Amino acid sequence: MILKGFEALQQFLEKPRNIVVVGHRNPDGDAMGSTLALKHYLDKKGHKATVVVPNEYPEFLHWLPGSETTYRFDWQNTQSQKAIKTSDIIFLSDFNALHRVGSDMQNTLENYPNDFAMIDHHQQPDDVTYMYSDVNICSTCQMVYQFIEMNHDLDLINKEIATCLYTGIMTDTGSFRFRSTTSKTHRIIADLIDRGAENDKIHNKVYDTNSYNRLLLLGQALSNLQILPSYKTAYITLTDAEKKRFDFQKGDTEGVVNYALSLKGIIFAAIFIEDKEQGIIKISFRSKGSFSVNKFARTYFNGGGHDNAAGGKSDLEMAKTVTKFTSLLPEYQKDLEISYEN
Repeated sequence: MILKGFEALQQFLEKPRNIVVVGHRNPDGDAMGSTLALKHYLDKKGHKATVVVPNEYPEFLHWLPGSETTYRFDWQNTQSQKAIKTSDIIFLSDFNALHRVGSDMQNTLENYPNDFAMIDHHQQPDDVTYMYSDVNICSTCQMVYQFIEMNHDLDLINKEIATCLYTGIMTDTGSFRFRSTTSKTHRIIADLIDRGAENDKIHNKVYDTNSYNRLLLLGQALSNLQILPSYKTAYITLTDAEKKRFDFQKGDTEGVVNYALSLKGIIFAAIFIEDKEQGIIKISFRSKGSFSVNKFARTYFNGGGHDNAAGGKSDLEMAKTVTKFTSLLPEYQKDLEISYEN
């Protein structure tokens, strides 16, 4: 764990401040849950907090308390820039480096004259003035809970904050099934339920509100599934044309890679998603056991994340990206064989 400048941050926040809370590009449940929970908490402490995210996030997260006040930097640029320029400090939530917000917003943040405070659980964080970083914690939302606890403010957690935090912990732990889910995580979840988080309703809003086209897209993805048993690996591809055929909406591919990892005997899974707008292939990696997809993504696909869940990208076309991926597997055959006992 890295805890840098915590007491100084506490002193800084003793007076009311204008604060911006930023999440990463393509925000997921943990990013939106943690940024909105921080906003509600800071507001209750007497500050004026605004959430700014780089771009749109999935519709199944729009119901989160406070979502309607969130600015999207890409199409609410004037409001976002004003909030940033008039802020006294910026909290960076659920990401470890400024490039994770995309080049346009990155340029703005790099020119920001005041301090950053980072709360994040990803590896190799950038150095900022105030930092709470712990790669062993399952989600940034759990870290926000512990940040509030360190400030002796658990009594300030109301239903809205509890709902946001529960959502982020639930989504980043795969509904509490990943190895990073600890007994402490479950104790925190129990406390959040006691403070108003309605676990059944939250799960329904996130996972059980599929559109017809989203299910058809899932069917297409599963029909594209390829298995490489010699390497205990499976991967899925989705082209831009396939996405358009099923009226792709942001968030529609969330969690699809886990279907590949769920196959018996599979240790390493990937999904390759064509993004013509950015001119890249977006990649999500998942693994079981000791095989680090974080190291794999950092080494070969300009990405990173956690040991068992990471992302990356490729500037090559789909076929060449897949060829590059499969050509690397023989080098890791022994690692994959011993990674996890089935």
